[in-house]
Amino acid sequence: MSSSKENNRRNFIKGIGLGSLFLGSVQYGLNANTNKENKKPHYAMIYDQNKCVGCSDCEIACQEINLVPKNQHRLYVEDQTKPDDLQHKKYMRVSCQQCIDSPCTEVCPTGACHKDSITDIVTMDIDKCIGCKYCIVACPYDVRFINERTNAAENCNFCLNTNFAKGKDPACVESCKYDALVFGDLNDETAYINKILDVKDAVRLKPGFGTKPSLRYIPKLKTGVYDE
Repeated sequence: MSSSKENNRRNFIKGIGLGSLFLGSVQYGLNANTNKENKKPHYAMIYDQNKCVGCSDCEIACQEINLVPKNQHRLYVEDQTKPDDLQHKKYMRVSCQQCIDSPCTEVCPTGACHKDSITDIVTMDIDKCIGCKYCIVACPYDVRFINERTNAAENCNFCLNTNFAKGKDPACVESCKYDALVFGDLNDETAYINKILDVKDAVRLKPGFGTKPSLRYIPKLKTGVYDE
């Protein structure tokens, strides 16, 4: 990815900010139990801005586990600290939002970009990808890219083919020493992620897009109120 493209992505996300409040109610692994109604799992992630220190351990772990080229990222943490308020550090996770109504899967002409039949996680079949970039253009969050190693489009898929397949947390969650990331199944009432969402306000990026993201953000607090 060119430096100009990377800058465009970062500037776009920086301008997004956090959207309206969403109180939700999120276990993982291919054999995770669903709720009493036997619903499919709905895997989601929480990113807590109050706990993130911008150490980049999540970025490094993601690259190593998923063999992402060093100059590319499935996710990165952006420093959004205001120059005139350096004592209040603020970071933002930038990655695929794992939308319920995912425009990327809708426009893919080959079915390479699709939702996994078991988990409903948005992922890629690199053997089917023709590099048309339709999914990249369709993504309103500008977080998809062409992997330089595989020449196929790529996105954060919660480590579906790596850690998740082994019944582990995604690499970013596993590597976070500050508990800024939590992963689980929204349709499992007993999942820890639901216990958090029951007591804390969480938001989704740009809910007006209508994509229903599965990535939830707990906004940065400043002197008892939400930071702007």
